[in-house]
Amino acid sequence: MSGPPIVSSAHLVSEQSTELSEFEFGLNMAVNAYHRWIVHCMAAAGQDGLGALDVLVLHLVNHREREKRLSDLCFLLNVEDSHVVNYSLKKLARMDLVTAHRRGKETFHATNEAGQAACRRYRDIRESCLIASHAALGQDNREIGEAARVLRVLSGLYDQAARAAASL
Repeated sequence: MSGPPIVSSAHLVSEQSTELSEFEFGLNMAVNAYHRWIVHCMAAAGQDGLGALDVLVLHLVNHREREKRLSDLCFLLNVEDSHVVNYSLKKLARMDLVTAHRRGKETFHATNEAGQAACRRYRDIRESCLIASHAALGQDNREIGEAARVLRVLSGLYDQAARAAASL
């Protein structure tokens, strides 16, 4: 390692894995930057007033043009508290971006034409602002794919650690 680690909480640094503390600091910065980006991108697409979770829920409801249940969305987002996702769904419905209908005991959510159009505008802005910048930097997409793989593995480790901590 060259120089001291870049961490947000030096008191948490483990001698066994300084790198994990550096990763956590970088992850916090990346998550906040990503959330800021998706909120601004959706505002530029004409849907101001949405929070990061609202934007994520809208995109997941729109995904593959298939109806989703609340439990599906919570699973995909890895969110335990279904109330926060349900609040986003109600907010998106009030903004006339998603619809809900009951089938038996289940409620299914889907994007309507306005929600689909917002997602298309978001995609266009994402292409021009983010993807074009990424390409101009000459970044290797394989590195991003590897980073995504590592994040999936680490999310499993954090989930396992959360279950262990909950049992203490």
